Amino acid sequence: MRLVRKIHKWVSVIIGIQLLLWLLSGIFFNMMDHTKAAGNTFKNRAHQHVEVEQALLVEPLSVLQANKASISLVQTQLLEQPYYLLTHTKGLYKHFENHYTLINAYTGEQVIVDNELAVKLAKQSYTGPGEVISTKLLHYPLDDFPKQKNASWQINFADDINSSVYIEAGSGRVVGHSDDDKRFADFFFMLHFMDYGNVGSFNSVQMMLFAFITLWLSLTGLIWTIHLATKGQYKIKKRSNRRSK
Repeated sequence: MRLVRKIHKWVSVIIGIQLLLWLLSGIFFNMMDHTKAAGNTFKNRAHQHVEVEQALLVEPLSVLQANKASISLVQTQLLEQPYYLLTHTKGLYKHFENHYTLINAYTGEQVIVDNELAVKLAKQSYTGPGEVISTKLLHYPLDDFPKQKNASWQINFADDINSSVYIEAGSGRVVGHSDDDKRFADFFFMLHFMDYGNVGSFNSVQMMLFAFITLWLSLTGLIWTIHLATKGQYKIKKRSNRRSK
C-alpha cells in the first residue's frame, strides 16, 4: 500500500503541473490578439481577381492528355495570371502530401515555383515595410507550420517582428505567414495541447501518456480510499436528537 500511495502522490504532481499549464495558456488565449497570434499582422487580405481572356487559354483537355498521370485539373491565378493546376497525388487536406504540376494556361508550358517566383508571390502576400533578406526551400517538417507536409519556400522579411511567408513549392499556394507574435503564441499552444514534439496535433504520444497517467491517478486514489475505509478511517457521525437546554 505504501507503493500505491507514493505513486499516487508523484502522479498527482505531474497532473497538477499540466493542469497549471492548461490554466495559464487558457488565460493567455483569452488575452491575446488573435490577428497577431495567427501571423497575419502584415498579411495582404485583398485578393485581386483579373478577368481571364478565355479565347487565349490552352484547351484543358489537351493539357490533361499531355499529362495522363494527373487525376484533376483546376484553373487558378498567380500574380494575376491564369494557370492550370494538375493534381497527380491528392491528400485529404491541402497540407497533406500532394503532388502538383503547374501549367501556364496561355502557353501550355510547365512552370516551376522557383526562388524567383516564390519571392514574387510572397511580396504580393506581404504588406509590411520590410525587404526580403533570405529565402530557403524547406521540407517536412516545418517549424512554423508542422502540419505542412509539402516542400515550401520560406521567404524572410526584415521587419521588427521577423516576418516569414511560406509558399508551397508545388502549387504556389500561400501556406501562411509567421512572425515573432505567432511563434510566441505557438509556444502556448504547444503547452496547452501538450504538443511537445511539434507535430501540430493534440493526438500525440504525450497526450495518450497523460490520459494513462490520469487513469492511473484515479485508480490509485480509489484503491487508497478503499484501503482507508477498511481500516476504519472514515466514520459517519450519527446526528444527535438531543436539544440543548
